[in-house]
Amino acid sequence: MEFLIYFAIILLVPIWASSKVKSTYKKYSKVPTSSSMTGAEVARKILNDNGIYDVGIEETRGTLSDHYDPRKKVIRLSSDNYHGRSMAAAAVSAHEVGHAIQDAEEYAFLKFRSALVPVASFGSNISIFLIIGGMLLQMSGLLLVGIVFFAAAVLFQFVTLPVEFDASNRAMGQLVSTGVIRNDEERKTKKVLNAAALTYVAGALVALAELLRFVFMFIGMNQD
Repeated sequence: MEFLIYFAIILLVPIWASSKVKSTYKKYSKVPTSSSMTGAEVARKILNDNGIYDVGIEETRGTLSDHYDPRKKVIRLSSDNYHGRSMAAAAVSAHEVGHAIQDAEEYAFLKFRSALVPVASFGSNISIFLIIGGMLLQMSGLLLVGIVFFAAAVLFQFVTLPVEFDASNRAMGQLVSTGVIRNDEERKTKKVLNAAALTYVAGALVALAELLRFVFMFIGMNQD
């Protein structure tokens, strides 16, 4: 039974979340907003209305490759969202601006996540080698070190959740207050943002399931 639950979390949850995001985005990328603004125009308007003039907006390749780069102060929007005039384009663009606003206001969780980046990156890269080495060599100490490094990567995943949810909340407020969408368009926009949030929740659950599996391996090794 435990194996089935683990299998469902590791494989089925991410597949379901990814499918939900793609289907929701595809649906609302065909629904125009009442303002008919492009994603780039939405991003610039919200930035200007919040007094943020030092953040650039660039078009980037890929689908749903949108992100905010705090180091270069740039919002990068995928072509569909940069030029798109849909609910999906407005929602995604506003979400990324939400991160820029967080950065400008020095939002605590964003600062914490940024500080975790090098540790989490190093931990995710080296932890699996330490864990496999500890299992093959039956060295619980080496396995424990690997688990600690992996835990840093898992912590990053969970710190990401409040950052993303807060950015989406900011996005909804800004879209309405700036007049990009009407009140009766909120529900559709929220569906896009909520679907996108599922990918982060799924990622965190998968990472936690993996961490627990390694911890149980460590406990089992020390009981032998």
